[in-house]
Amino acid sequence: MITHSHPEGVAGAIAVALAAALAWRHQSSPMTPCDFLQAICERTPESQVRRGLIQALALPTETTVELAVAVLGNGARVSAQDTVPFSLWAAAHHLDDYQDALWTTVSGLGDRDTTCAIVGGIVAMSAGVQSIPASWIHARSDPRLVRVSQAPQLAPNLLLLPQ
Repeated sequence: MITHSHPEGVAGAIAVALAAALAWRHQSSPMTPCDFLQAICERTPESQVRRGLIQALALPTETTVELAVAVLGNGARVSAQDTVPFSLWAAAHHLDDYQDALWTTVSGLGDRDTTCAIVGGIVAMSAGVQSIPASWIHARSDPRLVRVSQAPQLAPNLLLLPQ
């Protein structure tokens, strides 16, 4: 059984942490999708997750969500290697637009709560909390759980990448 402590789960966690750190670091000048995915791929341990990121890099810019899901997965298999490559592909193509990022991600079906959580966290680091539609913030199930205004103060505690 593959769990969060499995090497693929660890590789997926590393890739997602790298993506969040890169999104934060480059928020004033977002990276191209290719540069973003390449930087993550270079630092992700050899794994099926990394091979999925290499496949994401090979997808043409105009790739549809349906094709991306067919190649990368969408979390339906409930594994890092089936979840992380698609999530990072979706985030990479929408680093400046939180709402578009989540609509793209949810249209990929599969494990939508997980893929959207990954993409939403990464894109919020790049586009900022102000990019989250106010109506979405007010519609949260329990607004006491997270203070969205605290995100900018928490971001510097992310993994620090060498320059």
